[in-house]
Amino acid sequence: MMQQPANPALFDAISRLFVSLPHCQTLGIRYVGITGRKPTLQLDWRADLVGNPASGVIHGGVITSLVDTCSAIAVAAHLPEGQVIATLDLRIDYLTAATTGKPILCTAECYRLSSQIAFTRAVCYHDDPNEPIAHGVATFMRESSPLPAVAGVSHE
Repeated sequence: MMQQPANPALFDAISRLFVSLPHCQTLGIRYVGITGRKPTLQLDWRADLVGNPASGVIHGGVITSLVDTCSAIAVAAHLPEGQVIATLDLRIDYLTAATTGKPILCTAECYRLSSQIAFTRAVCYHDDPNEPIAHGVATFMRESSPLPAVAGVSHE
């Protein structure tokens, strides 16, 4: 049986928050759905996202943002309660150029969650994840300690 997000309400809130960030909004990153604990995001091809006008291929930095965001959302699928996470390391292998005019999908999974670090892997593709455009691996810092008390401010 496939595992669902550890906290579906939290996962829903975090996935909506991440794709609503100005950077993701500017790029047009959209949440597509989740299978088990593996979220999928989509990025439509746009001329203003092209890195090389001669080829019409999406800029690698745009794909990097897609992988980073999808990977962070994959970590959120494992969290029973809210906590701060931050990208520590991100590596992307670009396997082939994306096809001009086609949307790019990214599916990620968090395959290991330790007390302080989360480990993810992701794949970018057009129609079939078995025909990848890029693979990504990332590590995320987890801050699981309670928020520090600030004079006069309640965190409840």
